Amino acid sequence: MQPIPYIFFNGNCAQAMARYAEIFGGTPEMMPASQMPPEFPVPEDRKTWIMHSSLKIGDGLLMASDNIMGDAVAMSGCAVTLSLPALEDARSVFEKLAEGGEITMAFAPTFWSTGFGTLTDRFGIHWMVGCDEQPAGS
Repeated sequence: MQPIPYIFFNGNCAQAMARYAEIFGGTPEMMPASQMPPEFPVPEDRKTWIMHSSLKIGDGLLMASDNIMGDAVAMSGCAVTLSLPALEDARSVFEKLAEGGEITMAFAPTFWSTGFGTLTDRFGIHWMVGCDEQPAGS
């Protein structure tokens, strides 16, 4: 069993998933709200919104959608966490996710990792990015 993060957006899911695909590689699968069955009426101004998407990231999966029938509340109390094997790969992912967002903890060595940082990306998603490499002497 593997937990899978599911992120909600308010109309910019397609842009966010496309950006994550640029950063992590792969192609996101996306299903627009216009493909929902007729018994699920979608407001006309939200038919281009995404009702479901997914992107394979390494051995994991990130799922997301726009909140078709309401407004998604800003992400609070949780973060998407990634740990990459190599320090420079982790730093690169952190910097790309931080573009247009807000760094809450600069990417730097910690007592548990050679590199770790936290940020909120330009889409309002909280990320924790680290490196599997442990500091010398640990």
